[in-house]
Amino acid sequence: MTGFNPALLIPEPDRQRLLECKHHAPHDFYGWHAAGGGSVVRTRQLGAENVELLIRDDVVEMTATGDDVWIAELGDTRAPDYRLRVSYPAAEPVVKADPYHFLPTLGSLDLHLISEGRHERLWEVLGANVRTYTTTMGEVSGTSFAVWAPNARGVAVVGDFCSWNPNQYPMRTLGSTGVWEIFIPGVGPGTAYKFAVQTASGERIDKADPLAKQTLAPPETVSIVADPTAYEWGDDEWMDNRPGIDATNAPMSVYECHIGSWKQGATYATVAEELVPYLVENGFTHVEFLPVAEHPFGGSWGYQVSGYYAPTARWGTPDEFRALVDKLHAHGIGVIVDWVPAHFPKDEWALARFDGTALYEHPDWRRGEQKDWGTYVFDFGRNEVRNFLVANALYWCEEFHLDGLRVDAVASMLYLDYSRNPGEWLPNQYGGREHWDAVHFLQEMNATVHRTHPGVVTIAEESTAWPGVTAQTSAGGLGFSLKWNMGWMNDTLEYFSLDPVHRSYHHNEITFSLVYAFSERYVLPFSHDEVVHGKGSIWQRMPGDDWNKAAGVRALFGYMFSHPGKQLMFMGCEWGQTTEWDEAHSINWDNLADGWGNEYHRGIQRLVRDLNFVYRDNPCLFSQDNTPLGFQWVKGDDAQHNVLAYIRRGSDNVPLLAVVNLSGASHLDYRLGLPEAGNWELLINTDQAVYGGAGNDLPGIVHTEPTAWDNFEQSVSLHLPAMSVQYYRLAQ
Repeated sequence: MTGFNPALLIPEPDRQRLLECKHHAPHDFYGWHAAGGGSVVRTRQLGAENVELLIRDDVVEMTATGDDVWIAELGDTRAPDYRLRVSYPAAEPVVKADPYHFLPTLGSLDLHLISEGRHERLWEVLGANVRTYTTTMGEVSGTSFAVWAPNARGVAVVGDFCSWNPNQYPMRTLGSTGVWEIFIPGVGPGTAYKFAVQTASGERIDKADPLAKQTLAPPETVSIVADPTAYEWGDDEWMDNRPGIDATNAPMSVYECHIGSWKQGATYATVAEELVPYLVENGFTHVEFLPVAEHPFGGSWGYQVSGYYAPTARWGTPDEFRALVDKLHAHGIGVIVDWVPAHFPKDEWALARFDGTALYEHPDWRRGEQKDWGTYVFDFGRNEVRNFLVANALYWCEEFHLDGLRVDAVASMLYLDYSRNPGEWLPNQYGGREHWDAVHFLQEMNATVHRTHPGVVTIAEESTAWPGVTAQTSAGGLGFSLKWNMGWMNDTLEYFSLDPVHRSYHHNEITFSLVYAFSERYVLPFSHDEVVHGKGSIWQRMPGDDWNKAAGVRALFGYMFSHPGKQLMFMGCEWGQTTEWDEAHSINWDNLADGWGNEYHRGIQRLVRDLNFVYRDNPCLFSQDNTPLGFQWVKGDDAQHNVLAYIRRGSDNVPLLAVVNLSGASHLDYRLGLPEAGNWELLINTDQAVYGGAGNDLPGIVHTEPTAWDNFEQSVSLHLPAMSVQYYRLAQ
């Protein structure tokens, strides 16, 4: 370094911190800087044997100063555009732009919004985002990386582009936000990367990007720079029409699906080819996918998420998932995805203890851990954590055109003592068990989703009596569009599992749901949770031989579709799958194959198809789901005969009579009072032979008589086959 100005060297304390990747401001030393009467350019190029500075047509030799740091002294005080030409042993020189010559990719407004927890497009500034800059020496394309790690001593980007060495690309912090950032030219889509985090305790931990938009398929744990090329959506008409539809008073028959076990080996692409026509043929209005966000353990079914912004790579690419949603929309199918903001797994390479401290999770285990599930619980009171989750909900709606988010495990969020023993939870500031930080988060999430994406529904899986789950946030409610009716599900399955001879003693279990049916806006769920872990399939829960089991399943679905509320059934339920669900195997398609006994399952499937189309074609079954005006008891107290009868009314005021006989005996000449005289047309009879039933010959039209019955002036005499449901619509 003969003649070199030693004042241009990096001061020793900073040099040592830079070498150890523990410096908060590497851009203060690397790159171009004014110095004295001129300027200096410094760069660290690991393993280089020569580095030159290219300024337009000029070539400036750089001087090695040790530790792979190279310096060029310039006489001009103006900041030039330049490139670095780096020579490595036995390789051609590489010309590249200097990462430390670019301004931060986050502005002051971005940082302010992040600190406030209000950045609604967080994915555009954090994570990995491909960018192109125009400079005087031409365009520079690369990827900006940014990550929130406020307690780290240093953070670097590592990947194949630097041989996973954390000393090549240390990042800078931006103010007091805890955000670390760098733009690296030449790094493009498809690049694998992680963040190397130096903790305050001196440990280095390599972390997947919390906002990665793409990953490698598990068991790999690296993040991938996603291709920003915009997917060309074809669902403009669907998206334009959606804001004008009130989904809570529109038909909603949901097919819940786990992509990986609908058919083993399924991908987003194959599901688009096979599931979409299946849903159309069978009349479902919506599909609900179990979580598709990246998750390390397939046995969690997606409910322990490691990559909140990345569709799981085990089934394909983000654009292939977009294409699946696009195709579903093209065929009139709405798309709901399960979303899991309650908790996350403890894998050391993911969110857990992200910067060496409890960052995304609450630091006190009594609030920060869910012992039953072996997971961490989000710190909902922290601005940045709340922002991470709210923005994530918006991301799925924005980037993947989702029509709904079903929020998992809401009850575990609402109560501080959820599944905890005394001494294992901390009361709130008022001494109670309500988790007000989580309540406020849910309110913010719902209000923000509904404001920014009108027409998108949010659905709570909530199993308690928390008031106002579907009430507006302006009225103090949680703001969900719909809530799973877990009470109805439990009571109904318990009742149907009884031998018919015992049901008269449990009549209140099948009628109780109408006491609270309009206290919230409900979905009636027969979900994946009801067909696993030894509970048995819907088929297995039914008493009796195969004939009676089949009749029970048909009656169950006939009752379900006529009850106020939207419908949801898990894949395989639509034909009465004979076995429990196992995510490691396909659902039991063999039940539909030709063979003795399978006619029952094919019959159930045909009934569900017909129920779906009758449901969609009759506003009385959906348009007044959420008001008592849509329901009227005709017979609710006949425990002796196990009969229910009620009227459903819709916005068109055309009534439909549902008659439900849940006994093991047929009732001949069963008289029912009716509120309106006329001819009532038979729409559905679950006992038809084509469905696998007894095929009793019921008249297609029944006529009321001026015989007073059950406080009605008109009545009708009906034949009610054993274990069956009939729908009659007043003819116009």
